[in-house]
This record gives sequence, C-alpha cells and structure tokens, in this order.
Amino acid sequence: MKETLSRPEARRIALAAQGFAQRPPAVAGTRQLNLALARMATLQIDSVNVFARSHYMPLFSRLGPYDTAALDRLLFSRRPPYVEYWAHVASFIPAADWSLFRFRMDDMRAKYGSGRDGWYQNHTEIVDWVRAELADRGPLRPAQIEHDAKATARGPWWDWDVVKNALEYLWLFGEVAIAGRRGFERRYGLAEDVVPADVLAVSVPRDEAISELMARAAKAYGVATASDLADYWRVKDRRAVMTAIHDLEDAGVLRPVTVQGWHTAGRPAKAWIHRSASVPRRVDAAAVLTPFDPVVWFRDRAERLFDFEYRIEIYTPAPRRRYGYYSLPVLIGDDIVGRVDLKADRSASTLLVQSAWWEPGRPPDAAERLAAVLRDAARWQGLDAVSVSRWGDATDDLAGAMPHARRHEAGAAAPIALAQDEPAPDERVGASVGS
Repeated sequence: MKETLSRPEARRIALAAQGFAQRPPAVAGTRQLNLALARMATLQIDSVNVFARSHYMPLFSRLGPYDTAALDRLLFSRRPPYVEYWAHVASFIPAADWSLFRFRMDDMRAKYGSGRDGWYQNHTEIVDWVRAELADRGPLRPAQIEHDAKATARGPWWDWDVVKNALEYLWLFGEVAIAGRRGFERRYGLAEDVVPADVLAVSVPRDEAISELMARAAKAYGVATASDLADYWRVKDRRAVMTAIHDLEDAGVLRPVTVQGWHTAGRPAKAWIHRSASVPRRVDAAAVLTPFDPVVWFRDRAERLFDFEYRIEIYTPAPRRRYGYYSLPVLIGDDIVGRVDLKADRSASTLLVQSAWWEPGRPPDAAERLAAVLRDAARWQGLDAVSVSRWGDATDDLAGAMPHARRHEAGAAAPIALAQDEPAPDERVGASVGS
C-alpha cells in the first residue's frame, strides 16, 4: 500500500469499505442485510419520514430494493441481535456490543445523574416508580406507563414528558434498553430483559472500549483522519482517541498515510488506513444516500472526500432553502454528483422529485443512472409513478431520462410530523452529549 493516496483513491477505499464496490445482489435477504450492517457497524436512527425512514435507506443504497419487513424482524423481534443505544447518536448496534458503551453510560450518569440541581435528581421519585413499573410489568411503551401513572392520581406533573424523560435517562445510563417498537414508538424494558445476560456481565474498561471502537471505525471508513474516527462514535476525548490510534498503529491495525488534498490548518492532514482496506481500480455505484449514511454523516469528511458541501435544510425556512427540504446526495460511480429532494406521496402513489441538482463534473450518463435508481426507489416504496418538479438544474435532464414521468411545479414540502415518542434531533436528551 502506498504512503500517499490521491483523493480518488481515498474515495474508492472509503466506498469499498462501506460496501459500494460490490454489485447489489439479485435478492437481498437476511444474510445480505447482516453483512451490510456489519460493514457499517452501526445504523443511525432518525424520525423524519418524508421519503423513507432513515434507517431503511443505507441498506437500499447498498443492496437495492429489499423487503423492509426482513430488516424489521432483525431489529425488532423478541431478543433481537441488535439493540439501540447512543452510539453515533441514537443508533442500532449489535446486542453483543452493548458492553462496549459502558464507559458512555457511566459518563452519561456522571453528567446527568449526579448534579444536585439536575432534572434527574429532582425527579427521583418518578424515576424509581418508572423503574419499578418496568420490573413488575416488563417492557412498556411510554403511553402505557403514562396511563398507569394517571390512574394512580399522583399529581399533574406526572405527564408524558416526565415519564419519557425518566425512560430516556435510564436508557442513556444503561439501566433500560429498547425492547422493540410499535410503528416507530419505542418500547422500553430493563436492560436485563432485553440484552443477553452474558453481554451484561461483561465490563470493558474505557481505554479498551475506545480502542476497539476506533478500530471498527477505521475498518468501516477504510481511510480516515482522527476526527473522522472520533466522529464515527462521537467520542469527544481527543487524548483517548489519539492513544487508541497510536496503539492500533503499533499493533499493525492502522498505518499512517497522506491523502492529497486533505489539509488541516494549511498542512497535510494526518490520516490512517486500515489493514483490511482495499483500493479498487473502479467503483461503479449508483445510489441515493440518506443524510445519516456513514458516507456523508460527517460533513467535514464529505467535503474532503467528494468536495461536496452538504447541509440539511429541514429547519431552514422554505423561502431560504437552496436545494429543498430533505435533499439526498446522489452517488454515481465513485463520486457524489448531485442531490435530489424526494417525497413519497402515498395518497397519489407517486414518488415526488421535489428538486434535483447537479454537482460539477458529473458523468454523461448521470441522468439515466439516477433515473434507474429513482424507478427502483419508487418500486421499493410501493409507489406506482414518479413525478419530477421544475426546480433545479437537473430536473429537465432527469425528466428526459424518464419519459413516462409526470411533471409538477415546485412547491415547499410540508413539514413532516415527528413520531409520537421522537423529539427533533436537536431536542433529544443526549443530543449534545459526547464522551
């Protein structure tokens, strides 16, 4: 392996590590889903459902149309092989990895559970009561606990928000785990009722856990800077991250490299390549990506890899949106060549392309290849038609590649309601927490 990589080589390494160098299978079953999840190591959750729930998207991007019910069975069955935790924010992880995040659970408890004037300390009575409810009744939805709390006439402050906060803190502290969902509403249970006993019995020291997480991030990314690796698991302890990287370097797991065009403060950025990384001569992917895909979720890395500036405009007032409510990056070949704002109009059984835009340097067949992806996307979502708006410099090209597509005038997408138990991303209890 060379000591200096070009930016295209780094892109191909990164995409291969994430599974984009492989041809999608004819049929994606449980084995393919598990392999894709293993490559990513974690699957971020987000409640916005304008096109498809975000955790479904990375598998579609890598495997093509698949049965989402098969993924639901993997994630939400009784004693599933995956659980939810604050890994890269709220995410699915293998149940076997629960103990790797014990250090984060301890940090969460130290930050939120010990302050004399904090919410947790001021609500110990309800926290104890919620914990006892789960012990007596098993996994429950917040609404079930709230109903029982109201029936006890314990006072007006025993409302849904207080119950939900108690559950969220207990989840962050590792006392409670998510025991599946109904729709998108979580069911909470005591950790011992959800996580295998042999996993709960393991205690992984903080330094060992961070080292293992950095190794997994490096494998999932292929080539990365320290900031990339830290962000994969949102680890804020820079000293621990660098210690882990140097230990992995000494062990031969990582090797330092220079990537042309990657700079920090005007100097070449330090980067490392994982020993399992490959440099394919060609990556010929065609996909749309969720904003929460590991390929683009760290915006600094997306700019370094693809020269792609990316921001989500959900919270931008409609008149000030540049690209659309929920634009998705378009990956063609080994580069991000555009973005499309998609919306599933279930009542009309139509996939709406609310806007579409090109990035510089797209290949000549970009419109045809994106059109094929969108036809697959509509079929995957059970939609019968595609309609392309007139907003964006790629819409006419896209409509030309889809002669049977309808056209519609651009309009601001309506706000998407969050699921009942899901606050907005920046309002979650631990949204700004790192360890």
